[in-house]
Amino acid sequence: MPPSTIGGINLLSESEKRAIYSRYIPASLLEKYHMPPLTSAAGYNLLQFRFATGSTDVEMRLYHQVDFPDPIMYAHITDTMNGQIHILLYILNDPDSPRHDVDKMPDGTPTKFGTLQRNITAETNALSAGLAPGQVRRGLRLLGHAIEAFEAFVTSLGHDIYFVEPLYYHNAVIFERYGFSYQVGKRLMDSIHQGFQAGGDLMSQLNGSNPFRQPEAANAIRKRSWAIHDGILGEPFTNVTMYKRVGKTAGINTAPDCVW
Repeated sequence: MPPSTIGGINLLSESEKRAIYSRYIPASLLEKYHMPPLTSAAGYNLLQFRFATGSTDVEMRLYHQVDFPDPIMYAHITDTMNGQIHILLYILNDPDSPRHDVDKMPDGTPTKFGTLQRNITAETNALSAGLAPGQVRRGLRLLGHAIEAFEAFVTSLGHDIYFVEPLYYHNAVIFERYGFSYQVGKRLMDSIHQGFQAGGDLMSQLNGSNPFRQPEAANAIRKRSWAIHDGILGEPFTNVTMYKRVGKTAGINTAPDCVW
């Protein structure tokens, strides 16, 4: 029987692991950057993995050219306790867009995308450039293609459901719009929306005291996310887990009438 879990795949040879994990890279991404075959020597250098034998997770970085500082695609995937597939982090970067160092302090110390400490200057510039929290570059607008490729990968492992951990508020709203539902966190998302309504506890904190707390954030998903990242909830945005059934859409919308 072929493996059905990340842990099972990681017991295979390196060439077998690379072949299986390459399945969730969207073909449109490879075509966009005229990537060489990922099984070739050139492709081997551009597609990097961390998938130790015995581990139950895999990290993948795909670069469009050697020595570029950021991958065009990054994914960190693990097994759940019952052997389902769980995406911990998934990033698509536009390498042709300006970089904003929200992931590191001026001295190079990592910020873990602003979850440990914050480079306020870089974050302010990212906000002004139209980026959302955690983004070092503009996205590639290929998430729909990426979800299709990932669902084909999940199906090939014998699953019809998979899970994702949205790191920020805007990630959760975006996943909703691609058909995801909530395992944990729906009540939090509803309460956030209510808080941004007239007279709400979050609305009252959009007082213009800094660039992340402007009144117009009330009805804008990206700017709401910046306000939440700035601590408007009084606690970090955590404990939200979502899932999607392959080929199905949940139809959930916790931010009705909100623009991006």
